[in-house]
Amino acid sequence: MKNFQRKNPWLSLCGLNCGLCPMQLNGSCGGCGFGSQSCPLARCSLAHGKPEYCIECSEYPCEKYEHIDEYDSFITHQNQKADLEKLRHWGEDRYCEEQIKKRELLERLLVEYNDGRKKTMFCLAANLLETEELIRSLEEADARTKGLPQKARAAYMAQLLQDCAEKRGILLKLRKKGKR
Repeated sequence: MKNFQRKNPWLSLCGLNCGLCPMQLNGSCGGCGFGSQSCPLARCSLAHGKPEYCIECSEYPCEKYEHIDEYDSFITHQNQKADLEKLRHWGEDRYCEEQIKKRELLERLLVEYNDGRKKTMFCLAANLLETEELIRSLEEADARTKGLPQKARAAYMAQLLQDCAEKRGILLKLRKKGKR
């Protein structure tokens, strides 16, 4: 979007974790302010003095956030508001450090455990699970799947992540509008 630029490529204006997004991983989106994606919130930001994040706007949370986390697009929207609050509480440097660590873990999942069918699930897990849960899952899978075929490694990892998610009441599937 013309005249819309941001400093942080890891967290979008509205709270999406850009570095954990499948479109960003594919190179088809640079993230808000870094690509050519048009966004109504970017237009809103321009109209409100170009805050780096919506939480910096004097009108946040506005009506645009009333149902923002009910459905997903190509990336989960489940934690948008919570992640913006985490950013506010932790500060940008600490928040981004965690996102960079999660991106490293996601890249390991994709390289070492993806059978060609787990990218969305792994992106969701990186977004929704805690960093420590991802680390523990990788450590267990590394120890228990050594020498197994990729398909078996992928299935084992998927089950580990699903078990972590279920313990916390998290569903590792994109929620499409009209489907519940």
